[in-house]
Amino acid sequence: MLKDIIAVEPLENYQLRIRFEDGVEGIVDISQMIKFTGVFAPLQDKQHFANVEVNPEVGTIEWQSGVDIEPDVLYATITKKPIPWYQLNNVTSSIG
Repeated sequence: MLKDIIAVEPLENYQLRIRFEDGVEGIVDISQMIKFTGVFAPLQDKQHFANVEVNPEVGTIEWQSGVDIEPDVLYATITKKPIPWYQLNNVTSSIG
């Protein structure tokens, strides 16, 4: 996939509106994707969560605490298309 995120807008209830460089856009519910523990614990604070930004150097979203989410996972969630098997090892190692 390897599509960069170019825009993000925080919404209510831990949701984000995300737009990719190829024009694909959609809403993801981050609370359904992660547990608010470990490095993700600060995201439970709604003010901290709302401070999400696009990091254009790596093409994904991130928060001030340094936490990010793999753009391929977000793209697959929005498009409802699975991540190709040949990319799965790289994606899971960067999330875990």
